[in-house]
Amino acid sequence: MKPQIDAHRPAPNAQTTDDHRNQQHYSYAVYADPAMADQFEAARFGGPIGRLLADTQERQIAAFLAPLEGRRVLDVGTGTGRAAIALARRGAQVTGVDASSEMLAVAERRARDAGIRVDFRRDDAHHLGFPDRSFDAVVCLRVLMHTPDWKRSFAELCRVSSRHVVVDFPAVFSAAAIQAGVRRIVKPFSPKTEAYRVFSMARMTAAIEANGFRLVSQHRQFVLPIAVHKRVGSRAWTERVEGALARIGLLRLAGSPVTILIERCES
Repeated sequence: MKPQIDAHRPAPNAQTTDDHRNQQHYSYAVYADPAMADQFEAARFGGPIGRLLADTQERQIAAFLAPLEGRRVLDVGTGTGRAAIALARRGAQVTGVDASSEMLAVAERRARDAGIRVDFRRDDAHHLGFPDRSFDAVVCLRVLMHTPDWKRSFAELCRVSSRHVVVDFPAVFSAAAIQAGVRRIVKPFSPKTEAYRVFSMARMTAAIEANGFRLVSQHRQFVLPIAVHKRVGSRAWTERVEGALARIGLLRLAGSPVTILIERCES
């Protein structure tokens, strides 16, 4: 099916220019590497902490969007399809989009091996090829922190959702912010370094309200950097330490990543 073009998007020449500029950005170049696509799952979600990260977020998203049976869900920046496959397994009708053909090839293989039906297609978060309010819910994980124009991407997520959007981001008041600062220093000397951005709740709330949505719920996962937990490599240690930090209030203040559920305001 040929994607429908929304009237609010830039003229074709402007869009072509934006596409070219975006594709020079590390967030496009890094994930266009077939080796990266093949290694992504193991690198991000391998080991006990990677599995804990994935399992916790999967359960949280399912709880946010329940009931999932029959709901039309778009997973933007689907990567190798982890969230898309998990949502489809729970009964949602899922479309997964990504700018990287290499990542999509892995996603399609994983879905096929799992016997799960997901409609994977190539698309860009900055100008999604779907009409307004095409989906009941939109999910977008680990994208806004990397995408060249996060406000435009966020607006697109809201545009194509009729009701709910779920996104995640690293918090400005967290250990992730320290890592982000280090990566920005290193970036000029290492072009492929993922020098991601961090967000305050005030900054995110302003974008939510500007797009006609409201914050419904949020979930914070870790106080300590994920890299620390992966280095220790013990799920039991992570759960014990993070539980203690949560009990004294640090998770609420400095937990990251933050996963939020937002809902379209009644017009």
